[in-house]
Amino acid sequence: MSTLNTESAVRRRYSSAAEAREPALCCPVDYDRSYLKVIPQEVIDRDYGCGDPSKYVRPGETVLDLGSGGGKICFIASQVVGESGAVIGVDMNDDMLALARRSQPVVAQRIGYDNIRFCKGKIQDMQIDRDRVDAYLSENPVDSEAALQRLEAFLAEMRVQNPMIPDNSVDVVVSNCVLNLVDAAEKGKLFAEIFRVLRPGGRAVISDIVSDEPVPSHLQQDGELWSGCISGALQEKDFIDAFVRAGFQGAQMPVYQMEPWQIVEGIEFRSVTVIAYKYPETPCYEHNEAVLYRGPYASVKDDDGHEFTRGVRAAVCRKTFEKMQSEPYAQDFLGISPATEIQPEDAALYNCTGGQVLRPPSVTKAGGRTVKPAEDCCGEGGCC
Repeated sequence: MSTLNTESAVRRRYSSAAEAREPALCCPVDYDRSYLKVIPQEVIDRDYGCGDPSKYVRPGETVLDLGSGGGKICFIASQVVGESGAVIGVDMNDDMLALARRSQPVVAQRIGYDNIRFCKGKIQDMQIDRDRVDAYLSENPVDSEAALQRLEAFLAEMRVQNPMIPDNSVDVVVSNCVLNLVDAAEKGKLFAEIFRVLRPGGRAVISDIVSDEPVPSHLQQDGELWSGCISGALQEKDFIDAFVRAGFQGAQMPVYQMEPWQIVEGIEFRSVTVIAYKYPETPCYEHNEAVLYRGPYASVKDDDGHEFTRGVRAAVCRKTFEKMQSEPYAQDFLGISPATEIQPEDAALYNCTGGQVLRPPSVTKAGGRTVKPAEDCCGEGGCC
């Protein structure tokens, strides 16, 4: 059992790092310099990241940055999403929040709009707004059991009535070298929180430090190593599996630092970026649709247990049909609609076949019609 107070170790280290740059806390990262021009130098100097999840943000989205620190990723994302988008930064460190908040009007003035909100809270418990808690405690000190009960009622009401980050409210969650800082006992809750706040169809884009072997317990008791983004790292497969355990699908690792950032007792620590998706949880309905896996592998299996064979028209429900035509699957799958469309009100519940049932070609042919090529297809201009 861990005896290290990881939260205190991290708070002390990063409060100090907010005042003076600490190079040991970051990996070299190439950011788009065009986005850095508007960001105050003190924010850039006190950025402690290991990747650039902002590369995967799109115009108009609502972005949530976990462990936003001095605000660098938020300020980059603000420019990417544009005035129609929104950015929320969550951090628990008062010194880092102060740096981000005093830099916010500077960036807003330079880009011509302000679409950022910085919140004080724990990333493993984003229902509780710690700024509101601070304000409550300043007026209602907890000096008795009755006062404690009132505080607990205040927190319970906030969770239900006015959470800091509501359920299903953001398009993309990003984070840059922060998840490893959360205590091991709370990491499961952290991934569940990321899943909770994302809208169905949303995604998590997380850059973090992972290890090639499990980190032994004696290293996890070292506060310097923990706050230094080392001993709290998950083993690389366990890191990507943590998303799946929380309910995500389609998890992939587009960035993997080949050369280790640090080596401690023979264990390699390196930066990776994982993208994982939250799909709508809806019943399976039969619409006579099929998907065809293009290859290059003989077969593949998704997180729902469907196994698709290359070149085979697999019978699927509407939910799987739509999922396989969205990212990250769309480039590998063809969606084949039926000859006769089934309206939603006429669709029956579908007993999932795991992708193993062939959809007969007769179901997806052009309704028995003979389709003649256009007369001018091979005319003077040619077909192609």
